[in-house]
Amino acid sequence: MEKPVLVIMAAGMGSRYGGLKQIDSVDEQGHIIIDFSIFDAIKAGFKKVIFIIKKEIEEDFKEVIGNRIEKIVEVEYVYQEIAKVPENFTVPESRVKPWGTGHAILCCMDKIQGPFAVINADDFYGREAFVKIYDFLSSIEQINLYSMVGYQLKNTLTEHGSVARGVCNVNEEGFLTKITERTKIEKFPDGAKYYESETDTWEEISFDSTVSMNLWGFQANIMAELKEEFDTFLKTEVANNPEKSEFFLPTVVQHMIESQKVQVKVLHSKDQWFGVTYKEDKEVVLKEIAKLKEQGIYPENLW
Repeated sequence: MEKPVLVIMAAGMGSRYGGLKQIDSVDEQGHIIIDFSIFDAIKAGFKKVIFIIKKEIEEDFKEVIGNRIEKIVEVEYVYQEIAKVPENFTVPESRVKPWGTGHAILCCMDKIQGPFAVINADDFYGREAFVKIYDFLSSIEQINLYSMVGYQLKNTLTEHGSVARGVCNVNEEGFLTKITERTKIEKFPDGAKYYESETDTWEEISFDSTVSMNLWGFQANIMAELKEEFDTFLKTEVANNPEKSEFFLPTVVQHMIESQKVQVKVLHSKDQWFGVTYKEDKEVVLKEIAKLKEQGIYPENLW
């Protein structure tokens, strides 16, 4: 059985931060959030990391992150580019936006032969999540059984604005039945609410709702499904919205659940999410990382 590998979606880092060299550290030693994710992943058992990046940020990425990680764990690079499409498809001239998270994972097709986990580059997930996903992927051989780490909504909100989360329905057996993308969830004095654009209203949502932070556990067979659905996406969605349509990874998973091709086991984490969604979030992240170091969960110097 192939050992699980960790796939990190980092192709958008340069654009989000105005260049990789502008990435802020989250402690006095100069670590950034991705350092803590990789540290936790290695502790959980992962021996290989695949970074999905844009070719244009490769030099900066290696300088800021990649070179030091390569000394600790096996590293490979995959490049997500707008031009990576089927030969019979012509990219619209006006298209600048990347194709989305589903396309990012599809770009790894030639690198994946067995089970793999997926994370965002700029989210802090906590040690428990990596342990649970690695143990699951290491013990399951069924190709039709995937996994996802679910968080309590209250642990994934910021005080400084809205966040986008995949809100999950989970059945009594602990399997994902539905994931709904909510692009605008905020904390209010009387609880959490999400914006419903169709009715132009704010709807209540429980703090205890299970949400996805894009930490998935897949088998290699998802690649064939991604390829097929990406072809359909290019023919339909892009024709209707050539500049902004996105091929989302959770949408593909939802289709596979609906067609009973796979089951997705939800692994729950009680850890607190951290991320610098807004510049005001940085102070919170600095304090929380310092607290975790004081508790002995992380050493002063990770590497």
